[in-house]
Amino acid sequence: RDLTPKPFLSSENWECIQQFCAQLNADAEGPPLAARLLAHKIQSPQEVEALHALTVLETCVNNCGEKFHNEIAKFRFLNELIKVLSPKYYGTWSSEKVKSRVTEIIFSWTVWFPQEVKIRDAYQMLKKQGIVKEDPKLPEDKILPPPSPRPQNSIFDTDEEKSKLLARLLKSSHAEDLQAANRLIKSMIKEEQEKSAKVSRRANTISEVSESVKRMDELLEGYKRQELPKSDHETLQSLFQRCEKLRPLLFRLASETVDDDEALAELLQANDRLTQVLGRYRQTVGSQEDGGGGCSASSSSDALGKELHSTP
Repeated sequence: RDLTPKPFLSSENWECIQQFCAQLNADAEGPPLAARLLAHKIQSPQEVEALHALTVLETCVNNCGEKFHNEIAKFRFLNELIKVLSPKYYGTWSSEKVKSRVTEIIFSWTVWFPQEVKIRDAYQMLKKQGIVKEDPKLPEDKILPPPSPRPQNSIFDTDEEKSKLLARLLKSSHAEDLQAANRLIKSMIKEEQEKSAKVSRRANTISEVSESVKRMDELLEGYKRQELPKSDHETLQSLFQRCEKLRPLLFRLASETVDDDEALAELLQANDRLTQVLGRYRQTVGSQEDGGGGCSASSSSDALGKELHSTP
């Protein structure tokens, strides 16, 4: 088996690199063997050879899946990259271009493989020792892999059209297509992060509503029995004011959730609980402690409920 990435010419031979990736994937021993060969080439005193080996490494990470990712995440391989940067080893004669590229690659892996603790530890060690002064700014055209593992219902799985386009671009032997693939990956990741953030905001808000309603009910029971300490009167009023502010937040979340019936139902239920406890507060405490409050909680919350239910 000859997995040696060759030829190293004055510019990348993408056909050769793709063949190297294909052979790596086809051979059971391909990942560890390729990692050793690439580490050797990356440490080459010839700048061109080292830079080409780094390009092959990035392309392998992009195309060769979990087994290869496991190899590059081991200290054994990471140490070989660190030697290129460390003045104790090859850092004194490695070119600045090679060292900069190695730093970019290790940093990019901390972003794209956050679950790999050894990568993060290796990068933090470089910063602690002053070998890396600041995080590099990754180039716009940098070829990066999709993050792994991905959550269920990931956009990489659910958006069939984009996934097919991405697969086609990644299989291309043209540098322009690989750069286009990287831009597409970045846009898909951004979209997935925004989707994840919305899910997180929705879950946190529903949880806060549930806890606030439960606490208000407990305080209202004490108030009705005239057993509520004076200090808890302020707590009750603060909870009422916070619940008032949660209503428009529920509405905004509902407007972002029109394509998810189950999530919308959860928001409607949260709104109903919120409306009911605000109504109980009005009936039990009256308007003395809510500072006037403008329109009543019940009418305002009912209106919000109608808006939520009428969301298309």
